[in-house]
Amino acid sequence: MKAVDERRIHQIFEVSVWLKGAHALIECVGGVLLYLVTTDTIASWVNAFTQEELTEDPNDFIAGYLSQMASHFSIASKEFYAFYLLSHGLIKLLLVIGLLRGKLWAYPASLVALGAFMVYQVYRYSYTHSPGLLALTVFDAVVMVLIWHEWGAMRRHEPA
Repeated sequence: MKAVDERRIHQIFEVSVWLKGAHALIECVGGVLLYLVTTDTIASWVNAFTQEELTEDPNDFIAGYLSQMASHFSIASKEFYAFYLLSHGLIKLLLVIGLLRGKLWAYPASLVALGAFMVYQVYRYSYTHSPGLLALTVFDAVVMVLIWHEWGAMRRHEPA
C-alpha cells in the first residue's frame, strides 16, 4: 500500500512541477513582452479593451481601475515588472529542469527559492490583498511540501 501512496505522491509532485514550469514560461514571455512593448502601447491596449465597458458603465470598477493603472504605468514600473517576471521565470525554469531531471541540488535550491518568493508574495499581499497572489502562495506552499517529500525519498534512494 505504501508503494502505491509513494507513486501517487510522486505523480502529484511531477504535475505540480510541470505547472510551475508552465507558469515560469508565462512569466518569461510576459517579461520579454514588457521589455519590448512601450508604456504608450500598453495604455492604448488597455483603453481599447476597457473603452466599450466604460462607455456602457462609466462607474465599472474593474475597467476603471485598469484604465487608471495603465495611464499611470511608468517606464520605471514597466522595467521593474519586466525584470521581475523574467528573472523570477528564469530561476523557476532552472529549478524545474533540475527537479524533473532528479538533480539533488535542485531540491534544497527550490525550497530556498520558493520560500523567498513566498515571503515576497506575502509582503506584496499585505499591500494588494490580491486573491491571485494568495492562491499562488498557497500553491507554492503545497509544492514545497511535495519537494520536501520527494527530496527525502531521493535521499533514502526509494523509488518514487
